[in-house]
This record gives sequence, C-alpha cells and structure tokens, in this order.
Amino acid sequence: MPSADTIEVSIRLNPFSPEAAEIAVAYLSDLPYEAFTVEDPQVKAYIPRDLYDARQLRIALDGLDVQADFQATLIPSQNWNAEWESRFDPIVIGRTVTVKAPFHTGLPRTRFQITLRPQMAFGTGHHQTTALMLEALLRNEGRVRGHVVLDMGCGTGVLAILAAKLGADKVFAFDIDPVAARSAYDNVRLNRTSRRTEVRCGDASLLQMNRYDLILANIHRNIILEDLPTYARSLRKGGLLLVSGFYPSDAEAVRQRAGACGLTCPDTREREGWACLEFEKVSGPLRTPSF
Repeated sequence: MPSADTIEVSIRLNPFSPEAAEIAVAYLSDLPYEAFTVEDPQVKAYIPRDLYDARQLRIALDGLDVQADFQATLIPSQNWNAEWESRFDPIVIGRTVTVKAPFHTGLPRTRFQITLRPQMAFGTGHHQTTALMLEALLRNEGRVRGHVVLDMGCGTGVLAILAAKLGADKVFAFDIDPVAARSAYDNVRLNRTSRRTEVRCGDASLLQMNRYDLILANIHRNIILEDLPTYARSLRKGGLLLVSGFYPSDAEAVRQRAGACGLTCPDTREREGWACLEFEKVSGPLRTPSF
C-alpha cells in the first residue's frame, strides 16, 4: 500500500442484501478505490486520501436501487498496517493448509504453510470463495502436479502459492490491480515459490502467452462471463477450469456460457451463499459461442 493516508468509507445499504453489496462494489470499482469488505449491513471501501471525492461517490451510489448512506473516516498512514493486521486471523483447512501472517505463532502444523503479508488486496483465504478454491485445488492435486497453472485475478497470490507447493511445473499469476500484483509478487517470494511462479499485472489478454492445464478464476461473475471464451481457448484439451466469486443463483448462467465454449461441469460446490464450479475442456473441437 502507498504510505499516504487512507480514507475508509462505510456505506450502509437499506435494505441490505448480498446482491446489493455486489452491485455497490461493482459501481465503486470504476473509481480509484483499492479494496472492499462486506459486513452486513454495510460495504467498506478504501481509497487514498488524495483521491477521495465525496461528490463522485454520491453520484455513483445514487445509481443503486437501494438507499445508500456513507461515512468517511481517515486512517493515518502510520496506523494502516496495525488496522489491517488486526483483522487478519489465521485460517486452517483440515490438516492440510494453514494461511497465516508472519506474526502468527503457535499454530498447528499442517501439510502446507502459506504466509501472507496482510495488505488490502483480495484473497487472504478468509472469504468463502477463496476457501472454496483452496479446497478445489486440494481435491485436484493430481491435475496440478507437473502441470501449467494460471491464477487469474490472483489477489495476494494465495492460490498460486498453493499450486506451486502442490508441485505445479509452472504457475502464472495475473491481476489487473497493480497493488494486488505487487502483493502477489512479494508473497510468492516470501513463500519461496518464485522459481516456478511468474507474476504479472494485466487482464485476460495476457492468457495468449501460454496454454494451461489448469486455470483458476476467483473473480466477479460478470468478468468470468466475459472472459470464459478466452479461458476455454487457453485451456489444453482435457484441462480444468475452477471458478468462484459469485452466488449459487448465478451458477446456471456461468454453466450455460461455459457449455457454449465447449466446457463440461462435473462438480459444483457451495459455502455460505457462494458457489464454486469445476469445468473440464472436452476433447472435441471448441465451438465458437454466439452471445
């Protein structure tokens, strides 16, 4: 994160719903906000102090179908790390994976230890979608070892790091947000997986650099729907695509778009109102979808 002061904007939605929160985040993503958290009944958004514009924020929120009131709070730069670290608790997935910060001690030993420096980038493992994706990776360990993996929208790089620890031959981690890409780069080095992991800042156009055996995409539903044809083209025949970041009510739309791209869906998982879908690229020729 930059050293400048940060503004935390607390947006209270009335009535609150996960769908309304998702739309609010989507609206604010077009503004220079760097991170978001959703805590019923509000969304919290973070932006550098010198980029904060209350009028611009009000115009964006007026486009919502629900009432949205907001309050801005200054977080001085010297307190920022302590503020974020105080919210970062370690997570443990069975006896297999521990995701922790460097300052966490006395945790139970698991097969894989992933250390992340707490930063305002998505993907520490605390969100249900990230946990779903970590578990999906573990279920498909045989599809990871010795193969080429892509983590699209990598955030802190937690999925890319686990893929490297699972024995992937090569891992690519892409994120359109330069803050997230830098966070992933630092965390990859911290976890000593940089030898087989390449981090880049950019969008799905970067996928044309390679062909992949496994693609991970824990991103907003609309981005997944838009980029599914690119994912399908970039997958090798028989390759696997794991996607999350959307609600179960959106799963059918994702399945239909993926099916039009020549992908089958052998597995669907849900957790606390979020979905994770597994797709496989069929061996036949890829059809060109018309949307």
